Amino acid sequence: MNYIELNISVPSAEIADILTAELSELPFDSFVPERNLLKAYIPQDALVDCKADADAILAQYGISEFRYVQIESQNWNALWESNFEPVDVDGRVMIRAPFHTPNPNAEFEIVIMPKMSFGTGHHSTTKMMVELILDMDLQDKRGLDMGSGTGVLSIAACHRGAQSVDAVDIDDFAFENCAENIATNGFSHLITPILGDAKVLAGKQYDFILANINRNILLADMDNYLNCLAPGGEILFSGFLDEDVAIMTTAATSRGLTLTAERHHAGWAALHFTRK
Repeated sequence: MNYIELNISVPSAEIADILTAELSELPFDSFVPERNLLKAYIPQDALVDCKADADAILAQYGISEFRYVQIESQNWNALWESNFEPVDVDGRVMIRAPFHTPNPNAEFEIVIMPKMSFGTGHHSTTKMMVELILDMDLQDKRGLDMGSGTGVLSIAACHRGAQSVDAVDIDDFAFENCAENIATNGFSHLITPILGDAKVLAGKQYDFILANINRNILLADMDNYLNCLAPGGEILFSGFLDEDVAIMTTAATSRGLTLTAERHHAGWAALHFTRK
């Protein structure tokens, strides 16, 4: 599969984060922030139907310097190796690629080869989700990782004692990459990759749910998530900006959830709710 790399000159990290949120509503599935530059990746075939929308988003935020570049799929690993640095989460967890030096001082490490899938720990939402997972007691609990990407959150949950995790993603490339990363980290017996959307949740029940997607999908599928959340269960939401916290909190509390913790970083938010 060939991808298109959209190179965007950004005036600030805040604008880069806002553009990441806006473009993620389109079929852009990976983002790499650099100094004064945001790289956004989208399958070449998908760009045909949404290029005008992407251009309109950039114009809305006064972005005039950008260009689309075709990326051959076989160059993706080399691209990540040149951009992917290890991520330290609170001095407790190291998220790294196989080619990085192990950190023996970490409580545990998560080894990720991200390829085209979202979830390397570099984005604020992923890192905040891992922080919240570290504060949870997941021993012998059944979990759902919705929009699992690389599987990084599923892997973190298993390190925290989860009995099993269903890792669901609608993207076939993410599904394959998740399976690879699960095997690399030795959790193939605990994590089940599932290709699909919220429809695959029918009839299932979980003690905890991890959903790092985007605001619109979270709001649209919230009832589907809660239909399979056990009494007393916990659910983490991220993938949205600070300005969306109020609407997310209202949607969750109106459905009987209680906000118990939250994280904020670089304009992004993560919320932890419990079910009574």
